[in-house]
Amino acid sequence: MLEKFKPTWMVKNIYQVSPQELRAKGIRAVFSDLDNTLIAWNNPDGTPELRRWMDELHAAGIPLIVISNNSKQRVAKATASLDLPFISRALKPLSFGITRARRKLGLKKHEVVMVGDQLMTDVAAANRAGVYSILVKPLIDTDKWVTWPNRFMDNLVEEKLAKKYPKLKWQEGLTK
Repeated sequence: MLEKFKPTWMVKNIYQVSPQELRAKGIRAVFSDLDNTLIAWNNPDGTPELRRWMDELHAAGIPLIVISNNSKQRVAKATASLDLPFISRALKPLSFGITRARRKLGLKKHEVVMVGDQLMTDVAAANRAGVYSILVKPLIDTDKWVTWPNRFMDNLVEEKLAKKYPKLKWQEGLTK
């Protein structure tokens, strides 16, 4: 049961994962949750660190696609200034959104990583889709109220994962 929620990697911040590390792992595309992963849920413009990381991915030929459970209208508004492709209403923890994006790019499962700040949705969806996952810490300490139950469950599951998998630790990147 716990394996459904076990991330491949736990990285404090997605901006610490370099295109070189991704390439070394055979990853050719990054799929990412939106709120509290790429951008703070209350700051749709993102940060200079996000823009720099996006530029590095782009220069390396690694596409970044947002996979979100939010409505098309919400995701379009939030990603407008970032000029990112997206899949809305992804139904995470189901794998539909991830699988659709992966097939659209013509990539194999081992060539994709899903990044997110929640075990219950992002990591579970990645595991169901059979792709790599990176759990990141939320960008800010507050969430929209609809996320509170998931965050509570995430904390419980993270404690159980730490006991069962003591080598699963927060890292600075994929190899550090």
